[in-house]
Amino acid sequence: MASDTWKVLRLRLRNHLPLMLGLAVLSTAAAAGCWRMGWLWLPNAERALYDSALTTFTGNRGLSPNIVVVAIDQQSLDGVRQNPSYARNFGTYPWTRSLWSRVLEELAQRGARAVLFDMVMDERYTDPSADLDFARVLRDTGLPVYLGVASHPRAPHLSEEEPSHAPLAPAVTAPSAEPVAAAGEEEVIAEAPAGEGEDFVEVEEEQVHPAADPRAVARALAFPVRTDGRALPFLESEPTPGRVERNYVVPPIPALLAEADGFGLVEVEPDPDGSMRRTRFAYTDGEDTYVTLPVTLAADLFGATELVFSGRTLRLGSREFAVNPDGSAEIDFGGTLHERFHVLPVLALLDAWALRKDGKPTGLSDELFRGRIVVVGGTALGLGDNKATPFGASTPGVSKQLAVLENLLAGRFITEAPYWVSLLFGLGLAVLSAVLLMTVRSPALGLAWLLGAVGPIVFLVLGASLALGQVHVLAALPMAAGVLSSAGAMASNLLFARREAVFIRQAFSRYMEPRLIEQMIEENQLPRLDGEEREITAFFSDIRGFSTFSESFKDDPRALVRVLNLYLTRVSSALLHEGGCLDKYIGDAVVCLFGAPVNHADHAVRACRGALAAQAEVARLREEFRKQGLPDVYTRIGLNSARLFVGNFGSDQLFDYTAMGDGMNLAARLEGANKAYGSLIMIGAHTHELAREHIEVRELDRVRVAGKQEAVTVYELLALKGELPAEKRETVERYHEALALYRRARFTEAAAVLEARLAKDPADGPTAALLARCRKYEQNPPTPPFDGVANLDK
Repeated sequence: MASDTWKVLRLRLRNHLPLMLGLAVLSTAAAAGCWRMGWLWLPNAERALYDSALTTFTGNRGLSPNIVVVAIDQQSLDGVRQNPSYARNFGTYPWTRSLWSRVLEELAQRGARAVLFDMVMDERYTDPSADLDFARVLRDTGLPVYLGVASHPRAPHLSEEEPSHAPLAPAVTAPSAEPVAAAGEEEVIAEAPAGEGEDFVEVEEEQVHPAADPRAVARALAFPVRTDGRALPFLESEPTPGRVERNYVVPPIPALLAEADGFGLVEVEPDPDGSMRRTRFAYTDGEDTYVTLPVTLAADLFGATELVFSGRTLRLGSREFAVNPDGSAEIDFGGTLHERFHVLPVLALLDAWALRKDGKPTGLSDELFRGRIVVVGGTALGLGDNKATPFGASTPGVSKQLAVLENLLAGRFITEAPYWVSLLFGLGLAVLSAVLLMTVRSPALGLAWLLGAVGPIVFLVLGASLALGQVHVLAALPMAAGVLSSAGAMASNLLFARREAVFIRQAFSRYMEPRLIEQMIEENQLPRLDGEEREITAFFSDIRGFSTFSESFKDDPRALVRVLNLYLTRVSSALLHEGGCLDKYIGDAVVCLFGAPVNHADHAVRACRGALAAQAEVARLREEFRKQGLPDVYTRIGLNSARLFVGNFGSDQLFDYTAMGDGMNLAARLEGANKAYGSLIMIGAHTHELAREHIEVRELDRVRVAGKQEAVTVYELLALKGELPAEKRETVERYHEALALYRRARFTEAAAVLEARLAKDPADGPTAALLARCRKYEQNPPTPPFDGVANLDK
């Protein structure tokens, strides 16, 4: 038997191999064309797959040993604002630069290697001495400090001279520091330099912000970049859609030009969807070349005087990095901000500075900063600096600068694989799909491969390439090739191996009544989308307390699936036996139609018989479950008869035989209303009218449906005619007696009747429910006039 199967498979492979290969090549070419043209949402799919793979396979790098983050977080914003001394000296955010002077002094004291500010300082503060104090601290501490610069279309054009990565000579003289009290202490006012004993003197604007030579500014901000002929990206912005403007660098305040060790761009560099995934390292404004902020710091660490692009290599001093052909590289974030870096609030450093000045213990370990690079940036939501990254839709913008700097220090970026590698991967997956599906010719295998194998294979290959080689192999293109090839193979199987009648049965048997399928086959036409209006009875059922029921299987969900499948099979069989047409399953709920598509004049009677048969099946299931130690299960059912529009609703590609109209909605509400009345099967007035000669019922109440003014009577279906036990009949009669008293607002008398009967039939749900309502109205009488009508939606 097995040898025959293998023989058939070999014959199929030999006879259809050219078709398989042709299908694979055609599918790959189509996928490549769609990728180039941006069709089928492939670029969006690529970004989504890349983000998912990056977070799944590379999000466990651990804490960086090289970098510490000093965060402008909400704790720091609140702490500075709530401390009177801090608030007077530093103001509200953005704080005066005197605060950053204190932070730098503390970092220098603790042995930090360098400090990178992920912020721009291009606006002068209202108090010139604060800017001058910051410049003095930059010079006196000797701590390498790097500042960000932004670009703007209205910024001045700097010199076209050859840029030189050299600092400006000091141009200003700064006054002393402004000591500040720690949190909760008294304010310490600014003092004169040590030894002078004078009050802090006023500083002229020209001392702090002397006029800067544009050529000198260009030399301070620009950085030499050498390429192999490729064009650097321009600094640009798009103020309105379709209107692109050239940007120019906005210089920092003159007092900082001579004292900071370097300046770098803090461009967002978003992808088309707004998420930050890559960096370009260097830009030009058409006159000078500029590098990003992390590159500026890394250049000093690596002893670089220029940035060199050569092919797919970037050289920075003694280091070389693999980059993409356009000079960009994808960022290896390695995790979220707090997963990758030690994070300390600015407030903690500020308090430590003040405590140290007073000779008190600071509570901070020097080892946290010694020999490490400190990056200062905002993390508070209110700063408006949150951006999208693969690790979150709202990530602090400093995360990008941190990740780029860490990648530079570690010598690790993610680069795109050559296009031919991704194309070859797509072709291989397309060939495998075509050969497998067209050889085996199993519809089940085809669906499983298409839905459950192509995607995971591509995802695993992408994840492995990112985790093991820091290489981004395209995923959307190979996936499209695999899907197209799989779809083509399945279509070929249908064309060559299936008859049209078999196809129709397989396509519609899951949701349409079998007799209608045979009718379609005999008439040799698919159902039309137009339907017809006819009187039918709609059936809705649901498991009572299914959430609690399913909770018992939380440790074994497969057991829940087996139990639910058994329940649905038994209930559905009872309904089909009475001529019902299964409309749909909604979780544990069953929707069934009686009287369509097959026209039964006694549809209401059939529906009632089907409902009682379904409850009988559930009773047998309960006994089986009890013996197996499974939870108890009850089913509530709602039936309603009405003229409804029935037919095939949907599109040419997918449609369903169902019914629409208010009558369907009422059937669903009746099923849900069983909970309030303690009943199991509730039927509408018209169903009762059509089937009254064949069933035993109890009138439950008169209800008003939401959105309707007219009240309708609802009934509990108890049994087929003549099959109601005498004891239950007595309960029904006493219920009707109490219901009449209730409608006349004689609640105490009604309660007495119900209590007497409930003592003899304690399991009767409707009796208990009506008794509870009577007791409620005894305590809180309703506003007259009382009509005895309940709102169904309640």
